[in-house]
Amino acid sequence: MNMVNWDQKDYYINREISWISFNKRVLGEAAVRSNPLLERLKFLAIAASNLDEFFMVRVAGLKDMVKAGNAKPDDKESMTPKEQLAAITSRVHEMTTQMYQILNDQLLPELALEGICFRKPYELTFEQKLFLQDYYNDFIFPVLTPMAVDASHPFPFLLNKSLNIAVLLESEREGKSKPLFAVVQVPSVLPRYVELPTPDDRLEFVLLEDIIAQHIDTLFLGNRILEFGSFRITRNADMSVDEEGAEDLLIAIERELKKRKMGAAVRLEVSVIMSEVLLETLRLSLELKRSDVYRINGPIDPTFYMKFSGLSSHDHLRFQKLDEQPPRDLIGENSIYDAVREKDVLVSHPYESFEPVLHFITQAAEDPQVLAIKQTLYRVSGNSPIVAALARAAENGKQVTVLLELKARFDEENNISWAKKLEKHGCHVIYGLAGLKTHSKITLIVRQEEEGLRRYVHLGTGNYNDTTARIYTDLGLFTSDEDFGVDASAFFNHLTGYGTTPTWRKIITAPNGMKERFLQLIDNEIAKSTPDNPGHIIAKMNSLTNKEIIQKLFEASTAGVQIDLIIRGVCCLRPGIPGVSENIRVFSIVGRFLEHSRVYYFKNGGEERVFLSSADWMSRNLQGRVEILFPVEQENLLQRIKRVLHIQLQDNSKRHELQANGEYVKIEPDGEEPLDSQLLLHQEAEQEARLKEMNTYFLQVKPKTHLLDV
Repeated sequence: MNMVNWDQKDYYINREISWISFNKRVLGEAAVRSNPLLERLKFLAIAASNLDEFFMVRVAGLKDMVKAGNAKPDDKESMTPKEQLAAITSRVHEMTTQMYQILNDQLLPELALEGICFRKPYELTFEQKLFLQDYYNDFIFPVLTPMAVDASHPFPFLLNKSLNIAVLLESEREGKSKPLFAVVQVPSVLPRYVELPTPDDRLEFVLLEDIIAQHIDTLFLGNRILEFGSFRITRNADMSVDEEGAEDLLIAIERELKKRKMGAAVRLEVSVIMSEVLLETLRLSLELKRSDVYRINGPIDPTFYMKFSGLSSHDHLRFQKLDEQPPRDLIGENSIYDAVREKDVLVSHPYESFEPVLHFITQAAEDPQVLAIKQTLYRVSGNSPIVAALARAAENGKQVTVLLELKARFDEENNISWAKKLEKHGCHVIYGLAGLKTHSKITLIVRQEEEGLRRYVHLGTGNYNDTTARIYTDLGLFTSDEDFGVDASAFFNHLTGYGTTPTWRKIITAPNGMKERFLQLIDNEIAKSTPDNPGHIIAKMNSLTNKEIIQKLFEASTAGVQIDLIIRGVCCLRPGIPGVSENIRVFSIVGRFLEHSRVYYFKNGGEERVFLSSADWMSRNLQGRVEILFPVEQENLLQRIKRVLHIQLQDNSKRHELQANGEYVKIEPDGEEPLDSQLLLHQEAEQEARLKEMNTYFLQVKPKTHLLDV
């Protein structure tokens, strides 16, 4: 019996600290000069956006715990909520400083050299000042609302993430000496920056808040402006819905969405030049601590650079466009049904096009032989062709069942809109199981064919979102295997009815059975590992936090199993500890695409097994969500997935390795050719598609001639 104590806090890394480390890797890409300039600007904007969500959810949750008097340590590093907040605060202050150093010292000067400049109003030419004066009078002034704060005007409620200007002023009337305080909200309905006229092909812009500040006196006639400064509030945006007590989940979530904008303040960002008087007025009004205040040396809320990076010009400052390739297994096929009847089909996004997934559903909507479509939806695009196809299918008389997860964080409003649209068109929409998010990605199409009913199934690691499919790396499997079809039917019936968890033929689901299956697979790897033939586990996911899984990996490491973890984000496992995790390596890849696929490989004594899943090794996935794990059994597809993992483990351009001290070190080429795994996977997809198309052409023109014989 193994009596090793795996509970020592030094074996783990705090989840929040690990997340900050991940976001530092994202921010680090903004400083990598081999990345195109506008892409670097985008990485900075992404890091800022990530930080907003971190405060709205994770920091807000810890603050609630402290406020409630919860001093219980976490189950890994034994840090109390108060200790975690202190550790977070120091690191985020440091990251914020780093973010603006990159922006001010690198990105903005380099943009200026490319003829792209942000100007202050006092730097403008006479013609530009006239242009801005007219722009302010015509478009900005009419929508501004100055808000006084005094005994009869309480501090206004300012929406989450809204940008504002605080103003200190005094009346020009005699005898009125006490300073007055007011707030002006920067309108979110207007563009954050305005392009200025220039005599040449240079691009010059001025920020909206700078234009308002330049004309702030027009809002307070009869008063003298003493000082003004920009600020922004981040609020608690997590939702708490009592699903058991909610008669209508859709209405309950709509109600909570309204509260989200009004949550307690958790962070205050202010201009670096704001005086202590003005800052303290804001801080005390918002009931925040000094540590919650972040002085910003530059534009507050740099997430707007995300849109700015999409300028129609300056293509040389962006990544070279990589065209999506047709999936190699579908080239030359007349229909997806024909292809999937013969074999399982793997699709690898964004290297291979998402179009076959769209066609799978849009064609089913019009196909008279299709009787039913059942699908889970977690996050979909703003103008989703899948939702439109499902609506058409219902109108065409097909049985359409959609499990649409209303609780997909920050997509709730979007999903409510889709739910109403689908119901309006006759789809049967369900919102999942009480207390659980449905995070699975599965589609079932039931089709009447000559030999009888046939079920076609698509399972994936990513969302049915045609927009994110271009920038997220995910894997999907099409199959008409009868066992998968039976499981798919049972899965939807289980979610829509009252039945107990079915006995699965192929798939495994969470929260009932998946964690246990993973533990069993790791145990099996331990049992089959020998000194001469050590076991090997490769697991690729977004995050690793589940303590039972971590401890089982420790056990496997001490048994000699070689473990490679490719984890984009949070990793609570500390590798490289002698006698505990010395056989575990942890890597993170941060590149032009967001690594999103979940892949689990087990050597299994030489009889290799590969699984794909919607689930990470996180407690929330394994215990609090409806997830699917499914095997890839067709040998050629298994080898393709192994190839993807092998390439990622060889990356020396975008791969970082987690050290035993909790820090990540970027892997650099050591006398070898640079290898960017994402770029190489795209090149291989392009080559495979070209070869397959040539083979298909020759087979059609000269049926007895193979390409290799020519």
